[in-house]
Amino acid sequence: MPLSGPVKTALMVAGGLGAALAASSVSWPGKDEDIRGQAALITGGSRGLGFMLARELAHQGCRLAICARDVGELDRATRLLQQEDAEVYAFECDISRQEQVDNMIRAAEGRLGHIDILVNNAGVIVVGPIQTMTREDFETAMNTMFWGTLWPTMAVLPGMQRRQAGRIANITSIGGRVSVPHLIPYGCAKFACVGLSEGLRAELAKDGIAVTTVVPGLMRTGSHVNAFFKGKQEAEYAWFSLGAALPIFSINAERAARTIVRAVKARQAEITLSVPASVLARFHGLFPGVTADLMAWMNHFVLPESVANGKTRLRGADLESKTHPVIQSLLSVFGDFAEPTPKFHTGV
Repeated sequence: MPLSGPVKTALMVAGGLGAALAASSVSWPGKDEDIRGQAALITGGSRGLGFMLARELAHQGCRLAICARDVGELDRATRLLQQEDAEVYAFECDISRQEQVDNMIRAAEGRLGHIDILVNNAGVIVVGPIQTMTREDFETAMNTMFWGTLWPTMAVLPGMQRRQAGRIANITSIGGRVSVPHLIPYGCAKFACVGLSEGLRAELAKDGIAVTTVVPGLMRTGSHVNAFFKGKQEAEYAWFSLGAALPIFSINAERAARTIVRAVKARQAEITLSVPASVLARFHGLFPGVTADLMAWMNHFVLPESVANGKTRLRGADLESKTHPVIQSLLSVFGDFAEPTPKFHTGV
């Protein structure tokens, strides 16, 4: 008996999930090299995952440089790191501006000698239907997450090539593998970042430089508080914040940082964080059409509809008090967010 369309789709989904889950358990670790005494620069290092990466690198014996746009966040992050005996230097910098990046790298090298490890981590998130997005939203995403990855890389590259040594870790996203509705500017920038990172890996290997592409799923870093929301803002905040906080969908930031640093030490080509993200990425590779249909279903039946004049942006911090009490309770239970706390609301 021939199978109906829905049955075929269900079998494809089940088989694809099985294959993807099996593939997600495969890992090819390299040698765990000692990085004590090396100088590491982390962009967006004042809070969230960037702060946790700085702390983990300090635990590995690295000397640190962190940069961000907000001086208050940088000061607090520096104090917290110094309390753990880290050698750390903080630099105010908008990594979307090449001149500021070049000046920051020169200043960091003046303090640390040279940069052995670069972690491109800074990012920005705008959530909402495509009808609410403007050219500015796309430009901001690209400037921060593509150009903001390229400029620091190009600034440290000459020194790494002269020394024939170096490590670069680019924090991309599962959104750079599978485009998610209501996150299209973010996805576009992350797709570009993945392409840049993979190309750099291939081209710079001959120079002794290892480039690691990090593909995180959702992480409990407080990103929902610092993201911007458009359209039906309270509803957009609700679905995004729950996805970013519930353990079944997201990963603890401290554990993520440890895993990323291990991958950098081992010079791995790529690492995908969290089982859901690994399964989704591999399933999409096998059945891109099915994934697209599932995303369309989610957009139609789960995500909020667009509204007229919905282009105004509100930060998640401004929507916290308007969120349903049940969601607030869930966030308070599961929100083991990375220090410094998400109450510092500049950037993401």
